[in-house]
Amino acid sequence: MIRLITLNQPRMAQAFIDYMASRQVEIIMMPEGGGQFALWLKDVQHQVETEAELQMFLNNPNDTKYQAASWDVADSRKNVFRYNSPSMMAMIKAKAGPFSLLIMATCIVIFALQQFGMGQTVFNALHFPAFSGQEWQIWRWFSHALLHFSVMHIVFNLLWWWQFGGDIEQRLGSGKLVQIFLISAAVSGFAQYWVEGANFGGLSGVVYALVGYIWMLGYRAPSKGLIMPKPLLGFMLVWLVLGFVQPFMAIANTAHLVGLLSGIAIGVWDTRK
Repeated sequence: MIRLITLNQPRMAQAFIDYMASRQVEIIMMPEGGGQFALWLKDVQHQVETEAELQMFLNNPNDTKYQAASWDVADSRKNVFRYNSPSMMAMIKAKAGPFSLLIMATCIVIFALQQFGMGQTVFNALHFPAFSGQEWQIWRWFSHALLHFSVMHIVFNLLWWWQFGGDIEQRLGSGKLVQIFLISAAVSGFAQYWVEGANFGGLSGVVYALVGYIWMLGYRAPSKGLIMPKPLLGFMLVWLVLGFVQPFMAIANTAHLVGLLSGIAIGVWDTRK
């Protein structure tokens, strides 16, 4: 399913749903809390047509064709103002792409192995190259990003990865997300190792690269459809600064900073024209 838009007037939204139903396009309305309702397109093959019709609807929701459609489909409508909640998996898949889902699943499997007595074994196999000869074990330059050391650590990293990585993959394709992941994991990992050694792990350096990348594209090429909301950008930057000044938590601050800079650099390069 494809998430189209969020509205706070379900009856108005129902008119658009009915109109698209008259064109054999199924749209589902689901509550999101706070009086908001999301419209989800069930079949992705109708996405272009539906988004175009949605824009026309938003420009003139009182057009008589929408009211007429509601009358036409009133008798056959399956659920009148009954809103089905989407499953967690459906919501995750609707936002993410194949590579973002693969990384999420891999992180979860690795974290589970760490919790069942294999923590040191997994860490030894995946940490950033720290000993002579390990620099040629190419996977280590990236696999450290898949390691997590607490429930909060993995939940927050995967949430931001899903949010930002999913946006990039859906807009620009899996290849671009793979590129950002590989570059940012390698350079942020190297910087963190150079400053503090190899005792680190997590997707946060890559997450900050995604933040930097979306920030640059939103600023330099808004037509790409990737925009970093200012409150969210402010939160991520404040958290970055707090990581350097707080003395209580072990945070890979250098990886965060270099990850952000690498994402900015990739974004600048991609928008150089």
